[in-house]
Amino acid sequence: MEHRRILSLSFPHLGAERLLRRGSDPAGVPLAVAADRGGAQVLVSVSPTAAAAGLRVGQALRDARAMCPHLATRWEAPAAEAAFLFALSRWLGKFSPWVAEEAPTGLLADVTGCAHLFGGEAALLAQIEGDCATLGLTVQAGLADTVGAAWALARYSGRRAEPGRSGDAIDQEAPATRSRAAKRRHAGPAAGSPPRGRIAAPGSTRTAIAALPVAGLRLDADLVAELGRLGLRRIDDLANQPRAALARRFGQHLVFRLDQALGLAPEPVSPARPETRFAARLSLPDPIGLEADVMAAVDRLLPALCERLKRKGLGARRIRLECHRADHTMGAAEAGLARPSWEPERLRQLLAMKVPGIEAGFGIDMVRLVATETEPVKVHQHRGHVEAADDAKARLTGTPLDDLMGRIGARVGLERITRVAPSDSHIPEKEVQILAAAWSDPATGWSAPAVARPHLIWPPDPVTAPESPAVPKQFRWRNRDMTALSASGPERISPEWWLDDPAWRTGVRDYWSVTCEGGERLWMYFAHGAGLSSGWFCQGAFA
Repeated sequence: MEHRRILSLSFPHLGAERLLRRGSDPAGVPLAVAADRGGAQVLVSVSPTAAAAGLRVGQALRDARAMCPHLATRWEAPAAEAAFLFALSRWLGKFSPWVAEEAPTGLLADVTGCAHLFGGEAALLAQIEGDCATLGLTVQAGLADTVGAAWALARYSGRRAEPGRSGDAIDQEAPATRSRAAKRRHAGPAAGSPPRGRIAAPGSTRTAIAALPVAGLRLDADLVAELGRLGLRRIDDLANQPRAALARRFGQHLVFRLDQALGLAPEPVSPARPETRFAARLSLPDPIGLEADVMAAVDRLLPALCERLKRKGLGARRIRLECHRADHTMGAAEAGLARPSWEPERLRQLLAMKVPGIEAGFGIDMVRLVATETEPVKVHQHRGHVEAADDAKARLTGTPLDDLMGRIGARVGLERITRVAPSDSHIPEKEVQILAAAWSDPATGWSAPAVARPHLIWPPDPVTAPESPAVPKQFRWRNRDMTALSASGPERISPEWWLDDPAWRTGVRDYWSVTCEGGERLWMYFAHGAGLSSGWFCQGAFA
């Protein structure tokens, strides 16, 4: 039976070396990447030169500057580092098709059956180190039968378990206690034996990682410190202990990590699914600068892009036009659709509105179309020849409302086009909801309320009037004395008792449509609540 072979790569200086590769910082000057952690500025990555000066990850920035006054610092860019790690995962794909990222600074690869293509496992690691040296990166590699063992070898091979410096460590107790503790230990590799190396031979995982520190099991720092105080500093110290006692004292997580490293618990390598990109580009022999030439390039690219979308059953929801200029700059324009589509005619209309806003500069030598957002397009089953003909006509001309929203959205933005839809509530201000028209369907079966609602609704304004359910003849509202000529109502509305809405703590309301002497038609209500919540209020006005 062939053993699985897992390769683990660690880039201990990834953040700093990514900046050094750009050439903006001198190679000989110590460089560190800083970030805010818990309200303090600490180092999250250091260059090899800074590490040689004694700086370390997790150190306070002020302490690092005191140790190294000529230290150059840059702020952390998590998105850029994640993109760089993804690029490295694509590079590692030349050695194995099964590659996974181990954020933030590691990679995993299942190289089972791949090492012989590169001259063996040792030659494989040598080639990886050579490629990383060419890329200006420091790499630590480990190869074993399990993910946990490979991870430990990559990061702790050649490092011995450091003795604890705490006063309550077992090795610092009385000589009699230390002798009894030594007798309790089972036989294993000697404490001073050298590590086995970064490559664990097939079937010898336990022997290869026995002398490594317990931190190689991917444990928390607090748990590692607690184990060290008890004299359990190496992996074989844990492997020789009864599992039940370890689980009771330190929890199942410790035993699970140990079993993963020894191959007793499965841990698969889960590679990230490759992102499907829908794009098409056209490289031009000579730079162009006319709108007609750009649209001619778009006409050549759109059919190929839409055909790819159609084969996948997807439609473009947002499409970007990139015009790369001869001076290595780029002009871009994006257009959104109210409904996803793979029809070139509908996409072309929107792109034609965006082309005039792109500057040609010294000339455009490459045009690229990218469907940045895609959604599934449902295929409709026709019920007859008439419906099929209508559907074919709709595909050619597009849905008029969707095309109109697309053209208006190209000018003002799709998010600014809204529609009103009914809501499941009898509260006046909650009866309707405003939705983005491009991401919602028109409401069907919507019936108007039995009592007309005002055109303007605002938060209730207090009205000075006698505290009586009868509509007052004289009242004062917004510092104005008003006289009521007529009133229609009431419409009694109760609050939603299952919700605690502060605006409806006034209790039951009786709404009236009150026509005033000055021509105003107000929407007023009397609240039957107790105390300050009762009385007359004005909440809206009719046109």
